[in-house]
Amino acid sequence: MKKAALSVKRAQANRDRRVPSRVRVSARHPSGAALPRIVSLFCGAGGLDWGFHAENFQIPIAIDVSEAAVRTHKRNFSSTHSVAADLIKLQPRGVHELVAKKIPAKIRIGVIGGPPCQGFSRANPTSQADDPRNQLPKLYLEIVKKLQKTYTVEFVVFENVLGIRDKKHAATYKALMEGLDALGFDVTEKELCALDFGVPQNRRRIVLSAMRKNQGYSEVRPSPKSGLKTVREAIGTLAAPKFFDRRLTPADIPVHANHWTMRPKSPRFSNPDGDFAHGRSFKRLAWDQASPTVAFGHREIHVHPSGTRRLSIYEAMLLQGFPKEFVLEGNLSEQVEQVSNAVPPPLGQSIAAAVKAALKIEKHNPRGR
Repeated sequence: MKKAALSVKRAQANRDRRVPSRVRVSARHPSGAALPRIVSLFCGAGGLDWGFHAENFQIPIAIDVSEAAVRTHKRNFSSTHSVAADLIKLQPRGVHELVAKKIPAKIRIGVIGGPPCQGFSRANPTSQADDPRNQLPKLYLEIVKKLQKTYTVEFVVFENVLGIRDKKHAATYKALMEGLDALGFDVTEKELCALDFGVPQNRRRIVLSAMRKNQGYSEVRPSPKSGLKTVREAIGTLAAPKFFDRRLTPADIPVHANHWTMRPKSPRFSNPDGDFAHGRSFKRLAWDQASPTVAFGHREIHVHPSGTRRLSIYEAMLLQGFPKEFVLEGNLSEQVEQVSNAVPPPLGQSIAAAVKAALKIEKHNPRGR
């Protein structure tokens, strides 16, 4: 899909309407000491970042290759220096240079992120062990190693799909685990489901939480939380969205700036009682169940429980647990990609809270050094 004029109009109309922060950022550990500052790699729209922000971590810098995702990040994290750049081209030295402009040397930091998962995804039947994207975990480790030369890296959080542990990717996963150990971290591996953390979605992911060795840090244990359990609870009362049209203006879209979707074209949508295939392209949600994983292909998005259309972007955002004031930038396809790739923010917050609880930060060290 070509970029619609709507994206430009929306950006202009909303330029001065920054999303208010949901939390007051104190950047303090409960002990009274400063929390490590966050370097966010492969930040995307900022689902994981939102979780750390909600737990009062400062995020001086975030980097992603997607320009649309970075525009989203800038909009929703106004105090962060969000950079559109290819980490492969930057290499560790380039990342270090960007970080050094925003974080003084010798400061405590944490590194968070989830490299693109398509090369490991079980939903990708053609995934191969030699997919170039599978080298990104190695690059992630190399960046952490480079940052350790200037900063005290207290922790690393790495999120990815379950497929990264499959047999064909065993060498990559083993190298990741051994690499974190060699860099001086104790690693906690957890398989987490978003549904256990208040998100109405059966989304399972691997989260590695690596804490600096010999510091007395405890194991990172995200605590399950009650919350929404069904599609109906998340989106059941929403008004109908607008269908994509190049003549749309922001004022035409009801409820939320992202409450729009593609116009139904398949004849399947003409019969709400008809059967939808259970494949990737036509996966119809059930009102009183959790959503399947929000992980869409290019311009594809799950079918609304009514069977008459696809979900709107905003509906998908709510099924991911994004707060209502969060807004995605970009054209429709770019928004589909961003909502698909995001870590559910409530899950991100539980991870951040567990990391904060595990940290041992002395009260007499108020500057985080």
